[in-house]
Formats: sequence, structure tokens, C-alpha cells
Amino acid sequence: MDKIVEAVSPILFKEDGANVFAVLDGASVPDLLDKLYGAQRPQFECLYTGEIKPDLAEVAPYLVRLEPKSEFTEWVIKEGWGKHWGVFVVAPVDFLAMRHHLRRFLMVHGSDGKAFYFRYYDPRVLRTYLPSCNSGELTEFFGPVKTWVLEGEDPGALLRFDLADGKLVPHKDELKTA
Repeated sequence: MDKIVEAVSPILFKEDGANVFAVLDGASVPDLLDKLYGAQRPQFECLYTGEIKPDLAEVAPYLVRLEPKSEFTEWVIKEGWGKHWGVFVVAPVDFLAMRHHLRRFLMVHGSDGKAFYFRYYDPRVLRTYLPSCNSGELTEFFGPVKTWVLEGEDPGALLRFDLADGKLVPHKDELKTA
């Protein structure tokens, strides 16, 4: 097992009774669709709904249920850590409930009322967005999520964000990969 996998996996899978999901960015992950439809075939679904054209499908965000010690999980962590492939979600809900919740945040409206995509599944966006939220925004964004897990600006750090009493509780774990 790779050192980064050994460092990240125990943090992701430490919560009893919770599922671990990845929200992966098709625009950042090379050959994501090949991996999703490949031999390992994890449970996954595009966060966009309806008929999706192939060029959009390649760059769309995907929700993937991760299993401890699976080849797919290890591939995502080993190959994607530090490359802003996506974020991880730990939640005590099933796949469909998580997909329903996360879909709500794909589009946002600017002050001019114009809609645009919100790429919260990019760790560079999420680590800036969460600390800027007020209590109500945090409560809505977290919903059933217990913990958001993502790479730090320095990939040697793992960031975890929890919510307690309407307040963001950030944690930073230095990864021991040497």
C-alpha cells in the first residue's frame, strides 16, 4: 500500500456507521469514466441529471461511494491526492440521500441573478468557501454530512471540517508519508 493511502485511509474510514463518498471532478481526473465503468465498478452517479452529452459527461462531477481497501479507493487517494481531483464526504446516510443533498449546491446565483456552476468539489474552492460561511449557510451546506475531508494547500496536510452548534470546526492533520 502506498504511504499516502496509509496516511489518508484511516482518517476517512474511522467513523463507525458512516459511509465515505468522493465527489470527483471529471475535468480534473484523467480517464475518470474509464475507471468508473471499468472492472472495479464502484457505486457512482453523475451529479448532473438528465441526458448528458458526452463532452459534458467527461467534465461533470461524480459521486462515488468508497469502500475501505478497495482498488478504486486506493487509486483515488494515491493518484489524486494533491492534484485537486475532488473532496471526500463522511456521512451516516445512503448513496441516494447523499446525491440528493449534494446536487442542491451545483448551481448558485450571483448578485445580478445570473446562475453559474459552483465547483465546491474542488478542494481549492471548498477550503476557501467553508470558512466564509455564516451559521445558516454552514448548516444548510453540511446537511447530513458529518465531515468534509480534503487536501490542504500543501498536499502534506489533510483538512477536515466538522460542524458543531452551527460553527465550523476545522482540523488539520499533517500526513506522515515519509
